[in-house]
Amino acid sequence: MRFFKDFSLSAFAAGFVAVLVGFTSSVAIVFQAAQAFQAGPELISSWMWALGLGMGLCSLLPSLYWRKPVMVAWSTPGAAVLASAGLAGHFSMAQATGAFMVSALLILLLGVSGWFERLMSRIPLALATGLLAGVLARFGLQAFDAARHAPLLVLSMLLAYLLSRRYLPRFAVVLTLLVAVLVAGLQGSLDFSGVRFELARPVFTSPQFDLGALISLALPLFVVTTASQNLPGVAAIRAAGYGGAQGIPVSKVISLSGLATLVLAPFGAFALNLSALTAAICMGPEAHADPRRRYTAAVACGGLYVLVGLFGAAVTGVLSAFPPALVAAIAGLALLGSIGQGLATALQHEADREAALITFLVTLSGVVLWGVGSAFWGVVAGVLALFIQRGRFWLVPGNTTK
Repeated sequence: MRFFKDFSLSAFAAGFVAVLVGFTSSVAIVFQAAQAFQAGPELISSWMWALGLGMGLCSLLPSLYWRKPVMVAWSTPGAAVLASAGLAGHFSMAQATGAFMVSALLILLLGVSGWFERLMSRIPLALATGLLAGVLARFGLQAFDAARHAPLLVLSMLLAYLLSRRYLPRFAVVLTLLVAVLVAGLQGSLDFSGVRFELARPVFTSPQFDLGALISLALPLFVVTTASQNLPGVAAIRAAGYGGAQGIPVSKVISLSGLATLVLAPFGAFALNLSALTAAICMGPEAHADPRRRYTAAVACGGLYVLVGLFGAAVTGVLSAFPPALVAAIAGLALLGSIGQGLATALQHEADREAALITFLVTLSGVVLWGVGSAFWGVVAGVLALFIQRGRFWLVPGNTTK
C-alpha cells in the first residue's frame, strides 16, 4: 500500500504534535461550553467522542483518498461563543443541539454551493498568506513567552531544535519533543494523575429547535466558524501550495465538515471546520521534505484524533499531562517554517506588501469586534487597503501583482 511507503517518523511526529497542540490549547474551552449547558461527565465524554471521531475521520479518510493533507478541527472560537451564550441565555442541551444542527446545515450549504471557495479564490495570495502568518505568529510569540515560566525547559527545546535543524532537519520536531519530555520528566512537571483507562460512550440528545437558541447560538456559531476558522484554513491550504484545480477541493471538505457536524451534533459535535494551526504543522516541510508525502501526517493526525474520541478520558489525561510551557513551545517551534514562508510570500511583491502587512498585523492583534475574530477583520483591512491604493483587486482570482 502506497501509504506505508510514503509514511515516515517525521510525518507521525507532525501528526502527534498537531493533536497535542490542537487538543491541549483549547480543550478547556470545549469543556466550558459543554458545562454552560449543564452537561455532566457522561455528556462531556460524549462530546469528546463525537468531536474526536468527527475530526479524525474527516481528516484521515479524505487525506488517504486524495493523497493530500486534509485537516479538520473543532471550532475553538465557536466553543467560546457557546460558553458565553450558554451561560447568558440559559439554554438546554436539547436547544443547543438544535442550534448545532442548523449551523451545520448553513456550513453544508456554503460547501455544496461553492460560494465560500469562489469568494476565497478572489482574495489575493499576498493577503491570504499574510492572514495565515498573523494567525500562526501568535503561537510563535507564545513559544518564547513560555520561557518566563519555564526557562530551562524552553531554552533546552530551542537548543535542541536549532541543532536538529542543522544536522537532522527532517527530525527536528521529533527530537525537540523528546528533549522536552526528558527535561519535563526530570523536573517532575509531567502529571499523569488524570489518566483513566476507559472507553468514551456516546450519549444521544434529541434536538429541540428554539428560535431564541437559533438566533443566539446557531447564527453566531456559523459566523465565527466561517470567518475565524474556515477562512484561515483556506489560507493555510493556499500558502502550503495545495490550492488550485489540482489541490485540495475546499468546497468538498467544507461540505464534509458540515455533514459530519450534522450527523454527530446530537452526540456533542458542535462545529467542525478547516484547520489552520494544525494544518500548518502537517502541511509544512517538517512533516516531510516531499509535499506529495505530507498527506501521511494528516492521516496520522486523524488516526490519533479517532483514538482521542474512542478513549476520551484516557487520552485526555495523557495529553493534559504535558506542562503548558512545553505545549506552547513545541507549537511555536513547529510553526516557525510556516510563519516564515507565509511572511516571505505575503511580502514578496511590492505592490501588495503594505496591504499584506496590514492584514498580518490586524490578524496578529487578536481584535474581536461584534463577536467576530481578527482573522476576518485582517482580510477586511487588507482588501480595503488594496482597494484604496489600487482601485481594484477583484478582477483576477488569486491575483497578487496586477
